[in-house]
Amino acid sequence: MKARLLFADGDFDPERADRPGDEDLVRDLDLATLVAAAGDGDAVVRASVRTALLAPLTDPARIGYRQDAFADCRNHPAVVHDLYELATQVASEERKTFRATFFSHSSGALLHRSVTVVRMFAVALHRLRAIADEHAAGFASAAFVRFFAEVRTDLDEEFLAEVAEHLDTLRFRDGVVAGARLGRQSQGIDYVLRKPATQHLAGRLLRRPAVEGPAHSRRIDREDRAGREDLAGLQDRILDLAADSLARVAQHVLDFFVALRAEIAFYLGCLRLHERLTGDLGGTCRAEPRPLGTGVLSARGLYDPALALRLPTPVQPNDLAADGRPLIVVTGANQGGKSTFLRSVGAAQLMMQAGMPVAAAAFTASTVGAVFTHFARDEDAGRAGGLFDDQLRRMSEIAHRMRPPALLLANESFAGTNEREASDIAADVLLAMTGSGVTVVLVTHLYDLADRFRRDHADATLFLRAVRLEDGRRTFRLVIAPAQATGFAADLFRRTFGPAPAEINDVAQRPVAADRGGAP
Repeated sequence: MKARLLFADGDFDPERADRPGDEDLVRDLDLATLVAAAGDGDAVVRASVRTALLAPLTDPARIGYRQDAFADCRNHPAVVHDLYELATQVASEERKTFRATFFSHSSGALLHRSVTVVRMFAVALHRLRAIADEHAAGFASAAFVRFFAEVRTDLDEEFLAEVAEHLDTLRFRDGVVAGARLGRQSQGIDYVLRKPATQHLAGRLLRRPAVEGPAHSRRIDREDRAGREDLAGLQDRILDLAADSLARVAQHVLDFFVALRAEIAFYLGCLRLHERLTGDLGGTCRAEPRPLGTGVLSARGLYDPALALRLPTPVQPNDLAADGRPLIVVTGANQGGKSTFLRSVGAAQLMMQAGMPVAAAAFTASTVGAVFTHFARDEDAGRAGGLFDDQLRRMSEIAHRMRPPALLLANESFAGTNEREASDIAADVLLAMTGSGVTVVLVTHLYDLADRFRRDHADATLFLRAVRLEDGRRTFRLVIAPAQATGFAADLFRRTFGPAPAEINDVAQRPVAADRGGAP
């Protein structure tokens, strides 16, 4: 029996090792805030949600499998909590029992531990069967329908009764009965533990095993220390068989509950995120995944969930209609919401491909093999090369790992040199990537670069600009519009030094020449 609540045909590994680029994704998209909110202090939930985010599914059917299961979880949150608490309790109690017998090496102690663990597991299996009997009819997703059906089939009354009978037998109230063969040197070999054949009341009262057929016996005198040691060794050898078999049974059941906990933890984290993001923060939606390489990317009411979780007030959502546009160029004044929009796109793509609720009113996108980020970094004074060299190195590493179709989120890439050189290099990189099936969302202050694509590649490019009001205020809203040839330097001056003199303000707001550097 397997949980199979995240994959219909595979297992979920919450301990998956990070791949190159995962840490950049976590940092650049602020996924740590998202994961922490989902976990709410629970390390198991955090691990499951983080793993799912960083291992995106590409098959819309697989994504739908999780989305349907989450819909069931939203309708039955109490059942999700019950399943998680049950699985957590099993894992916790098993660890306590293991610690209690860790330093004991006798077969009897190990068998006792295994019996204790399996008896505890039997109680948990009864509880799991009861949950299935009570709630299975209310679930509609393929994941939970299959799960509850398997629980009710595998954990039927006959099986549970048989488990109870075996556990009772392993208490050895009628002694230990075993069979063996004689080896070439008259030593016992091929020991087999036998079930005592107690057939009458007297046998049960006297606690003596009733062995069928003729038997030779030898009584060990209480004073025969060597004989008692030999007998104890023989008993340990026999009990080793039962301890080993029962330990394998216990491990199998434990593995099931640990897997169940990890998979239910994912849905529990999704429930917490949905609850935190619902209401004034913007809400969530069930995304509509499209097959790989179909060039679909559109959204309504899209927002950055990590920012929404950090701020006490609602954040500005944005709409996006980029179907058939492999390149999105985002320009506008500083602190206008461009980077926030970039993070919202990346978070939505990863959440959709994890099968999670997405931070938007509606989100439809093609799946991608991977999401990459290339955000500007503060220059490290101890680095041998310059900032631009580091940007090129990181872009080269991304290009080597990238397998189209993919999504690249670039924030002020190539900003470490003059505008003309940066625009030349960036244009070549962007054309190579979009031409090979990579979708790129680029935030840039390079007017020359944006204007080149407006002139030469307008049909394949969506231009968005952060809205700035006449008085300099930012609305954090993006509209479809080409780049402006101004850096709004007066805004920066006012934030730093206060109101600018009129003549300085007039010069600062004039368009910059195309062959001059970008905005300060």
